[in-house]
Amino acid sequence: MSHIAMSDLRKSYGARDAVAGLSLTIGPGVTGLLGPNGAGKTTLMRMVATVLAPTSGDLRLLGLDPADREQRTEIRRRLGYLPQEPGFHRHFTAFEFVDYVAILKEMTDTRARHREVRRALELVGLGDVAGKRIRKISGGMRKRVALAQALLGEPQLLVLDEPSAALDPEQRLRFRELVSELGGDERIVLVSTHQTEDVAALCQRVIVMRDGHAAFDGTPAQLSGVADNRVWIAGSRDPRARLWWRTSEGLHRHVGDPPAGAQLVKPTIEDGYLLLVGPAAVPDAVAA
Repeated sequence: MSHIAMSDLRKSYGARDAVAGLSLTIGPGVTGLLGPNGAGKTTLMRMVATVLAPTSGDLRLLGLDPADREQRTEIRRRLGYLPQEPGFHRHFTAFEFVDYVAILKEMTDTRARHREVRRALELVGLGDVAGKRIRKISGGMRKRVALAQALLGEPQLLVLDEPSAALDPEQRLRFRELVSELGGDERIVLVSTHQTEDVAALCQRVIVMRDGHAAFDGTPAQLSGVADNRVWIAGSRDPRARLWWRTSEGLHRHVGDPPAGAQLVKPTIEDGYLLLVGPAAVPDAVAA
Protein backbone atom coordinates (compact mmCIF):
# COMPACT_ATOMS: atom_id res chain seq x y z
CA MET A 1 0.00 0.00 0.00
CA SER A 2 1.50 3.30 -1.10
CA HIS A 3 0.61 5.61 1.73
CA ILE A 4 1.59 6.92 5.14
CA ALA A 5 -1.07 6.39 7.80
CA MET A 6 -0.89 7.87 11.30
CA SER A 7 -3.52 7.75 14.01
CA ASP A 8 -3.25 9.82 17.21
CA LEU A 9 0.51 9.94 16.64
CA ARG A 10 2.41 11.53 19.48
CA LYS A 11 6.05 12.24 20.31
CA SER A 12 6.74 13.65 23.76
CA TYR A 13 9.85 15.02 25.41
CA GLY A 14 9.07 15.13 29.10
CA ALA A 15 5.88 17.14 29.56
CA ARG A 16 6.09 18.68 26.07
CA ASP A 17 4.45 17.13 23.02
CA ALA A 18 6.49 17.89 19.90
CA VAL A 19 3.85 16.04 17.87
CA ALA A 20 0.49 16.06 19.64
CA GLY A 21 -1.93 13.44 18.41
CA LEU A 22 -1.74 13.69 14.61
CA SER A 23 -4.13 11.62 12.50
CA LEU A 24 -3.33 11.87 8.79
CA THR A 25 -3.16 9.73 5.67
CA ILE A 26 -0.69 10.78 2.99
CA GLY A 27 -0.74 9.15 -0.42
CA PRO A 28 1.35 9.35 -3.61
CA GLY A 29 2.39 12.74 -4.98
CA VAL A 30 4.19 15.66 -3.40
CA THR A 31 2.94 16.81 0.01
CA GLY A 32 4.42 19.92 1.61
CA LEU A 33 4.79 20.39 5.34
CA LEU A 34 4.87 24.01 6.51
CA GLY A 35 5.20 25.47 9.99
CA PRO A 36 7.30 27.80 12.14
CA ASN A 37 10.29 26.62 14.13
CA GLY A 38 9.16 24.39 16.97
CA ALA A 39 5.93 23.35 15.25
CA GLY A 40 6.95 19.67 15.18
CA LYS A 41 7.81 19.32 11.48
CA THR A 42 11.26 17.78 11.89
CA THR A 43 10.07 15.46 14.67
CA LEU A 44 7.30 14.20 12.39
CA MET A 45 9.71 13.80 9.47
CA ARG A 46 12.12 11.81 11.64
CA MET A 47 9.34 9.46 12.72
CA VAL A 48 8.31 8.94 9.09
CA ALA A 49 11.98 8.29 8.25
CA THR A 50 12.09 5.63 11.04
CA VAL A 51 14.79 7.58 12.91
CA LEU A 52 12.51 8.27 15.90
CA ALA A 53 9.93 5.98 17.47
CA PRO A 54 6.58 7.54 18.45
CA THR A 55 5.74 7.86 22.12
CA SER A 56 2.22 6.63 21.40
CA GLY A 57 -0.27 6.25 18.59
CA ASP A 58 -0.08 4.23 15.41
CA LEU A 59 2.14 4.74 12.35
CA ARG A 60 2.14 2.70 9.17
CA LEU A 61 4.52 3.32 6.29
CA LEU A 62 3.79 1.65 2.93
CA GLY A 63 1.51 -0.73 4.79
CA LEU A 64 4.27 -1.77 7.19
CA ASP A 65 4.80 -1.22 10.91
CA PRO A 66 8.11 0.55 11.72
CA ALA A 67 7.86 -0.68 15.33
CA ASP A 68 8.54 -4.22 14.04
CA ARG A 69 12.25 -4.76 13.35
CA GLU A 70 11.84 -6.83 10.19
CA GLN A 71 9.18 -4.53 8.77
CA ARG A 72 11.28 -1.47 9.65
CA THR A 73 14.17 -2.93 7.64
CA GLU A 74 11.84 -3.46 4.68
CA ILE A 75 10.61 0.15 4.96
CA ARG A 76 14.19 1.40 4.90
CA ARG A 77 14.85 -0.55 1.70
CA ARG A 78 12.10 1.53 0.06
CA LEU A 79 12.93 4.83 1.78
CA GLY A 80 15.03 7.82 0.79
CA TYR A 81 15.72 10.35 3.54
CA LEU A 82 17.34 13.76 3.45
CA PRO A 83 17.69 15.06 7.04
CA GLN A 84 17.64 18.75 7.85
CA GLU A 85 21.31 18.67 8.85
CA PRO A 86 22.98 15.81 6.99
CA GLY A 87 26.25 14.51 8.34
CA PHE A 88 29.18 13.87 6.01
CA HIS A 89 32.48 12.05 6.04
CA ARG A 90 34.28 15.17 4.89
CA HIS A 91 37.36 13.30 3.66
CA PHE A 92 35.20 11.33 1.22
CA THR A 93 34.62 12.51 -2.31
CA ALA A 94 31.03 13.08 -3.38
CA PHE A 95 31.09 9.75 -5.22
CA GLU A 96 32.59 7.89 -2.24
CA PHE A 97 30.00 9.26 0.15
CA VAL A 98 27.01 8.34 -2.03
CA ASP A 99 28.61 4.96 -2.74
CA TYR A 100 29.02 4.38 1.01
CA VAL A 101 25.29 5.01 1.53
CA ALA A 102 24.52 2.68 -1.40
CA ILE A 103 26.47 -0.08 0.37
CA LEU A 104 24.43 0.55 3.53
CA LYS A 105 21.33 0.17 1.35
CA GLU A 106 22.46 -3.37 0.48
CA MET A 107 23.54 -2.64 -3.09
CA THR A 108 26.15 -5.39 -3.25
CA ASP A 109 26.91 -5.66 -6.96
CA THR A 110 29.78 -3.20 -7.44
CA ARG A 111 29.23 -2.42 -11.10
CA ALA A 112 25.47 -1.93 -10.75
CA ARG A 113 25.95 0.09 -7.56
CA HIS A 114 28.42 2.45 -9.20
CA ARG A 115 26.02 2.99 -12.11
CA GLU A 116 23.32 3.91 -9.61
CA VAL A 117 25.64 6.27 -7.71
CA ARG A 118 26.55 8.05 -10.95
CA ARG A 119 22.86 8.25 -11.92
CA ALA A 120 21.93 9.86 -8.57
CA LEU A 121 24.78 12.38 -8.81
CA GLU A 122 23.78 13.28 -12.36
CA LEU A 123 20.18 13.81 -11.25
CA VAL A 124 21.28 16.55 -8.85
CA GLY A 125 23.75 18.08 -11.30
CA LEU A 126 26.95 16.89 -9.63
CA GLY A 127 28.33 14.49 -12.20
CA ASP A 128 31.26 16.77 -12.94
CA VAL A 129 32.32 17.10 -9.28
CA ALA A 130 31.88 13.47 -8.26
CA GLY A 131 35.62 13.16 -7.61
CA LYS A 132 35.90 16.27 -5.40
CA ARG A 133 36.22 15.92 -1.64
CA ILE A 134 33.14 17.05 0.26
CA ARG A 135 35.16 19.41 2.45
CA LYS A 136 36.20 21.35 -0.66
CA ILE A 137 32.79 21.92 -2.23
CA SER A 138 30.22 24.61 -1.41
CA GLY A 139 27.35 24.30 1.06
CA GLY A 140 24.83 24.15 -1.78
CA MET A 141 26.77 21.31 -3.42
CA ARG A 142 26.90 19.42 -0.13
CA LYS A 143 23.14 19.73 0.11
CA ARG A 144 22.87 18.22 -3.36
CA VAL A 145 25.21 15.36 -2.38
CA ALA A 146 22.83 14.64 0.51
CA LEU A 147 19.90 14.74 -1.90
CA ALA A 148 21.68 12.34 -4.25
CA GLN A 149 22.03 9.69 -1.54
CA ALA A 150 18.30 10.03 -0.77
CA LEU A 151 17.49 9.26 -4.42
CA LEU A 152 19.43 6.00 -4.53
CA GLY A 153 17.37 3.06 -5.69
CA GLU A 154 14.38 5.17 -6.77
CA PRO A 155 12.70 5.00 -3.33
CA GLN A 156 8.96 4.53 -3.00
CA LEU A 157 8.90 6.91 -0.03
CA LEU A 158 11.03 10.06 -0.19
CA VAL A 159 11.32 12.21 2.95
CA LEU A 160 13.01 15.59 2.38
CA ASP A 161 13.57 17.90 5.36
CA GLU A 162 14.39 21.47 4.23
CA PRO A 163 15.85 20.25 0.92
CA SER A 164 16.13 23.68 -0.74
CA ALA A 165 17.97 25.38 2.14
CA ALA A 166 21.43 26.63 1.05
CA LEU A 167 20.52 26.34 -2.65
CA ASP A 168 20.90 29.36 -4.88
CA PRO A 169 17.95 30.40 -7.12
CA GLU A 170 19.12 28.38 -10.12
CA GLN A 171 19.70 25.28 -7.98
CA ARG A 172 16.28 25.73 -6.34
CA LEU A 173 14.61 25.76 -9.76
CA ARG A 174 16.48 22.58 -10.69
CA PHE A 175 15.38 21.02 -7.40
CA ARG A 176 11.74 21.89 -8.10
CA GLU A 177 11.98 20.36 -11.56
CA LEU A 178 13.48 17.18 -10.13
CA VAL A 179 10.94 16.77 -7.32
CA SER A 180 8.01 17.48 -9.63
CA GLU A 181 9.21 14.58 -11.81
CA LEU A 182 9.67 12.30 -8.79
CA GLY A 183 6.19 12.82 -7.35
CA GLY A 184 4.33 10.45 -9.66
CA ASP A 185 1.43 8.07 -9.23
CA GLU A 186 3.29 5.57 -7.04
CA ARG A 187 5.91 7.52 -5.10
CA ILE A 188 5.18 9.46 -1.92
CA VAL A 189 7.27 12.62 -1.54
CA LEU A 190 7.02 14.44 1.79
CA VAL A 191 8.78 17.82 1.81
CA SER A 192 9.25 19.94 4.92
CA THR A 193 10.14 23.54 4.14
CA HIS A 194 10.00 27.16 5.20
CA GLN A 195 9.74 28.20 1.55
CA THR A 196 6.10 28.88 0.69
CA GLU A 197 7.12 29.43 -2.94
CA ASP A 198 8.40 25.82 -3.07
CA VAL A 199 5.01 24.61 -1.86
CA ALA A 200 3.22 26.71 -4.48
CA ALA A 201 5.45 25.34 -7.23
CA LEU A 202 5.61 21.68 -6.21
CA CYS A 203 2.90 20.41 -3.94
CA GLN A 204 -0.53 19.00 -4.66
CA ARG A 205 -1.24 19.06 -0.93
CA VAL A 206 0.02 21.15 1.97
CA ILE A 207 -0.19 20.53 5.72
CA VAL A 208 0.49 23.43 8.08
CA MET A 209 1.71 22.44 11.54
CA ARG A 210 1.38 24.54 14.65
CA ASP A 211 2.26 23.41 18.19
CA GLY A 212 2.40 19.77 17.14
CA HIS A 213 -1.04 19.81 15.49
CA ALA A 214 -2.22 20.10 11.89
CA ALA A 215 -3.68 23.61 11.65
CA PHE A 216 -4.49 23.18 7.95
CA ASP A 217 -4.69 20.32 5.44
CA GLY A 218 -5.62 21.08 1.85
CA THR A 219 -4.39 22.32 -1.51
CA PRO A 220 -2.11 25.33 -2.02
CA ALA A 221 -5.06 27.20 -3.55
CA GLN A 222 -7.14 26.49 -0.45
CA LEU A 223 -4.32 27.77 1.75
CA SER A 224 -4.28 31.02 -0.23
CA GLY A 225 -8.05 31.14 0.21
CA VAL A 226 -7.67 31.31 3.99
CA ALA A 227 -6.65 34.96 3.42
CA ASP A 228 -9.41 35.89 0.96
CA ASN A 229 -10.52 39.48 1.63
CA ARG A 230 -8.01 39.76 4.46
CA VAL A 231 -4.98 41.27 2.70
CA TRP A 232 -4.73 44.96 1.83
CA ILE A 233 -2.17 47.59 0.96
CA ALA A 234 -1.91 51.18 2.12
CA GLY A 235 0.54 54.06 2.07
CA SER A 236 1.19 53.76 5.80
CA ARG A 237 1.02 51.14 8.51
CA ASP A 238 -2.46 50.22 9.76
CA PRO A 239 -2.25 49.38 13.49
CA ARG A 240 -5.32 47.13 13.19
CA ALA A 241 -3.42 44.57 11.08
CA ARG A 242 -2.26 41.33 12.65
CA LEU A 243 0.92 41.43 10.55
CA TRP A 244 2.38 43.97 8.19
CA TRP A 245 5.55 44.73 6.27
CA ARG A 246 6.80 47.34 3.88
CA THR A 247 7.08 46.23 0.27
CA SER A 248 9.82 47.09 -2.19
CA GLU A 249 7.45 49.68 -3.72
CA GLY A 250 7.24 51.50 -0.40
CA LEU A 251 3.66 50.42 0.31
CA HIS A 252 2.56 48.62 3.47
CA ARG A 253 1.06 45.16 3.01
CA HIS A 254 -1.29 44.14 5.81
CA VAL A 255 -2.76 40.81 6.84
CA GLY A 256 -5.73 40.64 9.19
CA ASP A 257 -9.19 42.20 9.31
CA PRO A 258 -9.25 45.12 6.84
CA PRO A 259 -11.00 48.40 7.55
CA ALA A 260 -13.92 49.57 5.42
CA GLY A 261 -12.79 50.82 2.03
CA ALA A 262 -9.36 49.14 2.22
CA GLN A 263 -7.55 48.39 -1.04
CA LEU A 264 -7.76 44.60 -1.05
CA VAL A 265 -5.22 42.53 -2.99
CA LYS A 266 -5.11 38.92 -4.12
CA PRO A 267 -3.76 36.71 -1.30
CA THR A 268 -0.84 34.34 -1.65
CA ILE A 269 -0.03 31.04 0.04
CA GLU A 270 2.21 33.01 2.39
CA ASP A 271 -0.70 35.24 3.44
CA GLY A 272 -2.87 32.26 4.31
CA TYR A 273 0.01 30.65 6.15
CA LEU A 274 0.68 33.80 8.18
CA LEU A 275 -2.94 34.02 9.24
CA LEU A 276 -2.84 30.43 10.44
CA VAL A 277 0.40 30.54 12.42
CA GLY A 278 0.80 34.23 13.26
CA PRO A 279 3.99 36.18 14.04
CA ALA A 280 5.94 33.01 14.94
CA ALA A 281 6.28 32.32 11.21
CA VAL A 282 7.99 35.62 10.40
CA PRO A 283 10.40 36.80 13.10
CA ASP A 284 11.04 40.00 11.18
CA ALA A 285 7.38 40.90 10.75
CA VAL A 286 5.82 43.40 13.10
CA ALA A 287 2.67 42.30 14.90
CA ALA A 288 0.08 44.89 15.87
